[in-house]
Amino acid sequence: MINRAVEFAKHNTPNSMRVAARRAQLEARNARMRLTVPVVERSAFDNIFHCTVRKTGSQWIKALFSDPAVYRHCGLLPYDPRFYSGGVTAPVPPGRTGLAIFLSHKRFEAIPKAGTYRAFFVIRDPRDVVVSSYFSLRNSHAPMGDIPQARRALQEKPKKEGMLYVIDRLRDKKQFGQMRSWAVAPAAETFRLFRYEELTGERQAEEMDRLMRHCGINLPSAELEALLARYSFTRMKKDRETPGRISHYRKGAAGDWRNHFDDDIYAAYTAAAGDLAELLGYPARDQEPATP
Repeated sequence: MINRAVEFAKHNTPNSMRVAARRAQLEARNARMRLTVPVVERSAFDNIFHCTVRKTGSQWIKALFSDPAVYRHCGLLPYDPRFYSGGVTAPVPPGRTGLAIFLSHKRFEAIPKAGTYRAFFVIRDPRDVVVSSYFSLRNSHAPMGDIPQARRALQEKPKKEGMLYVIDRLRDKKQFGQMRSWAVAPAAETFRLFRYEELTGERQAEEMDRLMRHCGINLPSAELEALLARYSFTRMKKDRETPGRISHYRKGAAGDWRNHFDDDIYAAYTAAAGDLAELLGYPARDQEPATP
């Protein structure tokens, strides 16, 4: 009953009230974690920044970095800038991991930093991002901002027209441009790119360990395995199916776009995103999918 009430409020409360409630919830959770979870090793950096675009597992990454096991081995508390004054372009306080920062590389670089930091940007095949965005907007994402309008439009359109609508939407919201900006950014020690497909694939533990070490977090292998198990796709799917839960979590298979794109959709995608997929290292349309 409580879960149902919380989920209903989350999806039906005015945005300003929802933001204030989420901020209070995050602060209370951080205060409790600071008091109850001993830090055994601290990260060498003042901040970590999780940068990405939507539909790249951002809520999953956020859950991992908000877990007490990660805090225990880095001493950095989770911080979602969307719930604070200034939003994603405001400075993140020292001692925090800034989560789900949806910005281009140029705009991220313009954010004043509190001290030393490491950043990572999660990429995904942009064609799969289109497909995932379509199903999320049409069926399951929380109705915030302009999502209700997008949902009504998609539910009134055939699937093909809906995919074209989503491509235009992602172009207009500069999501393709944000991915491109990180792909062409000059190499730097402070940031690295990580593939969603590798973070969720068969070598997940190895790739996640690489990400954590980039952030100055040395998580023992047993604790890392337990962490990933707590947020496994199987468990998250089970949580999603719990009565009273409303979730927009969906794990699409890599290359799923091939099941949804016809010639017209691919032409529209190319007009909007150009060679972005190839730039990010994904196979062209006429190439065979890469084997894991």
